[in-house]
Amino acid sequence: MPNRPPTDARTNALTDAPLDVVIIGAGVVGAACAYYASRAGLSVAVVDRGPVAGGTTGAGEGNLLVSDKGPGPELDLALLSTTLWRELAAALPAQTEYEAKGGLVVAPDEATLKALRVFADGQRAVGVRVTEVAGDALHDLEPHLAPGLAGGFHYPQDAQVQPAQAAARLLAASGARLFTGEEVTAVLRGAGGAVRGVRTARRELLAPAVVNAAGTWGGRIAELAGTTLPVMPRRGFVLVTEPLPRVVRHKVYAADYIADVASGSAALQSSAVVEGTPAGPVLIGATRERVGFDRALSTEALRRLAAQAAALFPVLADVRVLRAYHGFRPYLPDHLPAIGPDPRVPGLLHACGHEGAGIGLAPGTGVLIAAALTGAGAPLDPVPFRPDRFTEEA
Repeated sequence: MPNRPPTDARTNALTDAPLDVVIIGAGVVGAACAYYASRAGLSVAVVDRGPVAGGTTGAGEGNLLVSDKGPGPELDLALLSTTLWRELAAALPAQTEYEAKGGLVVAPDEATLKALRVFADGQRAVGVRVTEVAGDALHDLEPHLAPGLAGGFHYPQDAQVQPAQAAARLLAASGARLFTGEEVTAVLRGAGGAVRGVRTARRELLAPAVVNAAGTWGGRIAELAGTTLPVMPRRGFVLVTEPLPRVVRHKVYAADYIADVASGSAALQSSAVVEGTPAGPVLIGATRERVGFDRALSTEALRRLAAQAAALFPVLADVRVLRAYHGFRPYLPDHLPAIGPDPRVPGLLHACGHEGAGIGLAPGTGVLIAAALTGAGAPLDPVPFRPDRFTEEA
């Protein structure tokens, strides 16, 4: 594909110029796909029915985690993305609020600590940096932690970004043509069923490749293209406190969060994940439940979060909560995202289904998509992320 001059995402310049790829979704995953595709010399357009970061990205906490992932393809992608996020932090404006704050996973008892030790040993073997912290040394890292914890593990590679800003800055840096407020109503296909672009109510964007980065709506886009992808929404809530001095230094979470992430249960699950932000408010998550796209406020979910956070950090017990927000994580049954070409529909690629890890995994996803678009060598094995793997299991 030819190398064309970059365009300006803010002005939608060169709207009539030929395109190499159309990306559906202006969240952080779509933005990363646009950034790396553009860097590979491709002409890119990004289209979204809402604003930039208007879906899952805007409802996220900005987690860039390796600590919650066991050895396997997702951890491989997370380690690659961790390196790429550090590079992006140096290249993008400071508004992305990249913080290499590190993570701290704590255990309430010796049995849980032993299980975490086994988990950490497996992670070390594949390149994760992790240090065990004795119970009486936890307060050296987090002075306001509750007393009596058995111990924990410190993960210096864990980090944080402001997710909406990260998506916006990646898109701006990509030079992609950006079309927001335009819902894709059709994925256009030509002779032999190959994609040839997309249609919205306002225009057709023609290109020989289309990337489905539509998050929780990835299944709907797959249907428009004549195929299937079993993406389901998994609702989650976050509490935001009043601005505080930096009472929480790391991303701190209880050990049961790891089990919640790996669970396929549809029921409400909650475990304390607590972190400070540069602006002062403390963010408190995380809940998970499969209730479709039900946007109703769950007082039970909020009650659990508040109680669990106060148990972990008693100093938060009397702090005001200013607001709560929620979003929908794009969940796939095997907890791995779908990344790469869909062999059932020539020219269609997927980059969705990251559940709650999309912000952290976005750069690695973008690099894999760019490699698939250009035929370049991939930095890791893309086979575990094949979008058609669910068809084979059916």
